Amino acid sequence: MGTMPKKKNALTVQRVLALVVAYITLCVGGGLVTSLFFLPAVFGVNSAAKAVIPSLSVEGIDFDVTSLPQRSTMYFNDGKTAFAEFYTQNREVVPLKKISKAMQQAVVAREDKRFFDHAGVDVQGVFRAFVQTYVNHGDQQGGSTLTQQYVKNVLATQAREDDDPIAEYHASEDTIARKLREMLIAVQIEKKYSKAEILQGYLNIAQFGRNNLCGVEMAAKRYFNVSASQLNYVQAATIAAITKNPQNFDPSVESNQKEAERQRNIVLTLMHDQGFITSDKEYKEAINTPLKDTLNLQDVSSGCQSAIENTGFFCSYVVNQILKNKAFGKNSEAREKLLKEGGLKIVTTLDRNANNAAMQAANSTVPATDPSGFEVMIAAVKPGTGEILSFGINRTYDATDAARTDETKTSMNYMVDQEDGGGMGFNVGSTWKPINMVAWMQQGHSINEALATSTSYSMSRFNCNGYAFTGTWSVQNSGGGTTSPETPLQGLIKSHNTTQASMASTIGLCAIADAAKQMGYHNATTNASDIYSANSFQPPMTIGTVQASPLTMANVYATMGANGMECTPIAIKKVTDRSGESVKVPSADCHQAISPEIAQTVSYALNQGVVVSGGEASTTQLDGGRKTFAKTGTNENTVMTTAGFVPNQVAAFVAVADAQDPIHNTFDNKTINGTYHSSWYGMYIATPAWKAFMNSYLSAINAPVDNDYGQPAEQYTKGAATTTTQRQSTTTQNSQGTTSQGTNGQATTENGNGQ
Repeated sequence: MGTMPKKKNALTVQRVLALVVAYITLCVGGGLVTSLFFLPAVFGVNSAAKAVIPSLSVEGIDFDVTSLPQRSTMYFNDGKTAFAEFYTQNREVVPLKKISKAMQQAVVAREDKRFFDHAGVDVQGVFRAFVQTYVNHGDQQGGSTLTQQYVKNVLATQAREDDDPIAEYHASEDTIARKLREMLIAVQIEKKYSKAEILQGYLNIAQFGRNNLCGVEMAAKRYFNVSASQLNYVQAATIAAITKNPQNFDPSVESNQKEAERQRNIVLTLMHDQGFITSDKEYKEAINTPLKDTLNLQDVSSGCQSAIENTGFFCSYVVNQILKNKAFGKNSEAREKLLKEGGLKIVTTLDRNANNAAMQAANSTVPATDPSGFEVMIAAVKPGTGEILSFGINRTYDATDAARTDETKTSMNYMVDQEDGGGMGFNVGSTWKPINMVAWMQQGHSINEALATSTSYSMSRFNCNGYAFTGTWSVQNSGGGTTSPETPLQGLIKSHNTTQASMASTIGLCAIADAAKQMGYHNATTNASDIYSANSFQPPMTIGTVQASPLTMANVYATMGANGMECTPIAIKKVTDRSGESVKVPSADCHQAISPEIAQTVSYALNQGVVVSGGEASTTQLDGGRKTFAKTGTNENTVMTTAGFVPNQVAAFVAVADAQDPIHNTFDNKTINGTYHSSWYGMYIATPAWKAFMNSYLSAINAPVDNDYGQPAEQYTKGAATTTTQRQSTTTQNSQGTTSQGTNGQATTENGNGQ
């Protein structure tokens, strides 16, 4: 719309004084004789007030309609489909050419029939109001023009913008000073802006309903599900009537509808009398139309609570990213103001197909009402981009008090880190093990080297870079005991814990921690996010006794699925402000984290766990013969996991647990969604959710089948596999996993069979 053009003219001080006298006549009412004394000036000012002296200031306030606070809108990654809106005033500014003639005429007929004749102050209206109020002792009337009302609205809006309640009060107080100020500014506004521009401003700033529903565009959408350009006479009259009393004339409230219809008919009659409706038949049909039959009410509430299509969890994550990022303002208050008033267009990375697939997979695996109470949590990332495609959970997003007493509702986003509105993370189990293999290759080893394994390791064997461990770590495989010798490849295919321990004792724990960081790993807890934190940096981390969010683990697998390219997860693709200018958004900072040869080789190993007979990940095979790269995990009897990727398409991580009480609400002897197991494993419950999501999403986007990925590099596969020489240890330790003493003195457990 641009900046409003200025008009040129002049006004004498004498004429301005006449305007002031007209105001005093109304507001002070110094007796009938005094009023009549000034009568010539009152009637003479309409033609005189076509200009204004430059010395009258407009108080440094921008009356340009394009500067009004506007709602911000959040979109799916297509940049076209909106799923959430944010505002303090629900407004979408539109130019006058996009507002129907009927709407323009309705508001003029209702509010200011001489709008196109006066110069900001309707002196005849002022005098009429004075006579009605002070001579006839009738109801108090103000005689305000549309221009004056626009001034009043702008001043009040600016005061709210400045967080100045005193200024906001003065903008609407019923005093002589306020009325005089308003009149003087109105005259100047008429000098500076055209009638069309003032009408445009008023139609965009006026309140047309409850809950700060502002501007005619949002009113048209709210009440009739049309744009302002499509409003007919009946609809326009309904909206124009609301401004007199937005609380009581709002037609969306059933108890208001009788009065709202009466007020609408008043406007229709005014439009007919003033020649805007010329057909008597059309007029009679309009006033006889029941208001309730014309309504098509739409929900225009704001925030993540009102986000559509189960996007509330992703929405809350995006809001969190905006509020904590300096690119959107110097502090959280400024960023929130920008979000709610800046008219931002926020194009996110959320893929509509992925979101639908993730929410469906989570809810079908364990319905929210299932007596088990377990959450199914899914995070998906697009490899090589950092773009978060979706979050899924078998819960309804609800940030109200209702969630406190309804376990099917929550506002906690368990798919992300604690600082982003998530929880403490989850023990990831055997889905960690590919990280060990990456570190192993980075230290120059082959995945086919034969390793001697044991069920007992001296903690000092894991020492590195000044980190010293003491004591003994007792560890075993899921079925009990160990397999020795065994290669890292076979250890991953079979998901054997003792082989992971042997690898770590050979290269040191720091090599594994460093590889994890390179691949995008960090802990979920705010105060201990670094992997070298005492509660995670201990030998059992090699079998997944760390606290990670599903998003972090999905990103680790995305690194393997992007030829070693690691990216910081991002939720925002692009942001533009109300003027169309781009706002800087966080970068994914994609970079080569591990070599392509290592990425390809570890991917090969993951696929072997799917296709080799007896491979623990065989249940993850995707539809259509698609080459599958996945790993399942089981952390004792508390957390079930599955992770995997399709190269360059999607990487996803699934965790199933009782997120509120994982210690006491275990999987032992549970019936979940109608299925009973005495002991649960990842393959029983997390894998079906992972497969359901992956197959559904890949089908929805028609992802091509490309089975060339995962070609092992010769330098990392040299040496002979030891499959034929493996022997099973006779160790008979508890098959449910062993207890080990970590460096923080706390017991850690891990089933680790990855099933």
